[in-house]
Amino acid sequence: MAEVGKISFDEAPFSSVHRKIRAGSFMGMVCDGYIIGIVGIALSYAAEPLGLTSFWMGLIGAGALLGIFFGSLFAGPIADRIGRKPLFLTVMFVSVLLSLAQFFISDPAILALLRFLLGMTIGWDYAVGISLLSEWAPKSTRDKVMSWLLVYWTIGYVLSYIGGFVLNWLGIEDWRLILVTSAVPGLITLIIRLGSPESPAWLARKGRTQEALAIIHKHLGTRYSLPQADAEVPSASWFRLFSKELRYNTFVSGVFFACQVLPFFAITIFLPMVLTALNIENPHASGVMYNVVTMVGVLFGTWLIDKVSRRAYLLGTFYGAAVILTVMTLWHNMPGAIALVFLAGFSLVLAMSIVLEFLYPPELFPTELRASGVGLTVAISRFGAAGGTFLLPIINEHFGVYASLGMCIAALLFGGIVCHIWAPETSEKFRGDTPMMGGVPVPKAALGK
Repeated sequence: MAEVGKISFDEAPFSSVHRKIRAGSFMGMVCDGYIIGIVGIALSYAAEPLGLTSFWMGLIGAGALLGIFFGSLFAGPIADRIGRKPLFLTVMFVSVLLSLAQFFISDPAILALLRFLLGMTIGWDYAVGISLLSEWAPKSTRDKVMSWLLVYWTIGYVLSYIGGFVLNWLGIEDWRLILVTSAVPGLITLIIRLGSPESPAWLARKGRTQEALAIIHKHLGTRYSLPQADAEVPSASWFRLFSKELRYNTFVSGVFFACQVLPFFAITIFLPMVLTALNIENPHASGVMYNVVTMVGVLFGTWLIDKVSRRAYLLGTFYGAAVILTVMTLWHNMPGAIALVFLAGFSLVLAMSIVLEFLYPPELFPTELRASGVGLTVAISRFGAAGGTFLLPIINEHFGVYASLGMCIAALLFGGIVCHIWAPETSEKFRGDTPMMGGVPVPKAALGK
C-alpha cells in the first residue's frame, strides 16, 4: 500500500530514469524492425547462390515471424513471474550472437533456423520491453510514449531497406554481410540498456513493496511512492486471460494485431516482387519511396492518435486500407504510375494503423497480466505475419499478384469487423460509459448482457 501523503510514482515528471527506459525500449524497436526488414534485401541476393525455391524464400522470410510467436508466448509469463529487468537486459546479448552467426552458414535450412531463433528474441523483447516501458512511463505522457514505439520500429525497418540499397550502391552483394549488419543496432541497444531498473509496479504486485519503494526513491526522490494498492491482489494466472472479464480483450488484441501485420509483412518483405508484378518501374527506388511513405504514415498516426478515439482509429485504418487495396485488385493492368500512387496511399494508411500495435494491447490487460497478455497478443499476431509472408511468394507464383492482394484484403476486412463488434474504448478522453472489469475497459459483451 502506498505511504500516506506520498505522490504516486506514475505522476512524477519525466526524468533521467524515464529517458533511460525509453531509450532502451525505443532502440530495441529499431533493432527488431531492422532484423525483420533486412531479410527481404538479403534474400534477393541469396536466391541464386543458395538455389532458393519459392518454398524456401517464404520459409526463410517468415522464419523470424514464426520465432516471434514462440518468443513472445513464452517470455510473457516468464516476465510476469521473474520480472522485466532480467529479460530486458539479456535479450539483446542473445540477439547480437545470433546476428553474427548468420555470417557462417550456407544452408537454407540452417538459415531458416537462425531466422527463427532471431524471431524468438524479437518476441521476447516485445513482451518485456513494452511492459517495462508502459509501467515506468508517467501517466501524463504514457499514450504518446507508447505510440512512439512503432515510430522507432519503423525507423529500424526503413533503415534496413535503405541500408541494403546503399550496400548495393557500394557494390556489396554478399547476403551474409547484409544479414550480419543487424548485430550493430543490437549491440547499441545492449549498451543503452545496461543499468536499467526493475518495474516498481511489478515488484509491488509480487508483494516486494520495500524493493519497489527503494527503486522509486533512488530514481525519482522520496516524495514519490506506489499508487494505492487494491485491497485484494487479482490472480496473475495466465488462464485468467480467457476468463469472462478478459477473454474479449484477449481475442480483440490478438485478432487486430494479426490482421494488421499480415498485409504489412506480406507486402513489404517481398516488396520488389509486388512492385514488379504491378508493372512499377525501378522497384528498388520505388521501394525506398514506399518505406519513406510508411515512415510518414507512422509519424502522422502518432500525432493523430490522441485526437480521436481508439475505436475510430482502429476501424478507420482497417476499412481505409481495405478499400484502397480492393481498388488495386479490381483494376487489373493499372498503369504503373497510378499503381504507385495507390500503393503509396495504402502504405500511408497501413502505417497509420500499426501505431496502435504497441499502444492498444497494454491498455487491454491489468499490470499483473500485462506481459502475458502482450506476449500472447504478439504470438497470435505471428500467425498472420508468418502466414502471409510464407504464402505470398507461393500464391504470387501460382495465382498472380492479385490473388495475393485479395488475401490481404480479407485479413483487413476480418480485423475491421471483429474490432467493430468487440473492441473496447481504452482512451480515457473518449471512454464514456465503457464498462470496466479487472481494472481495464472491456466491451459490453463481457458483462453478459
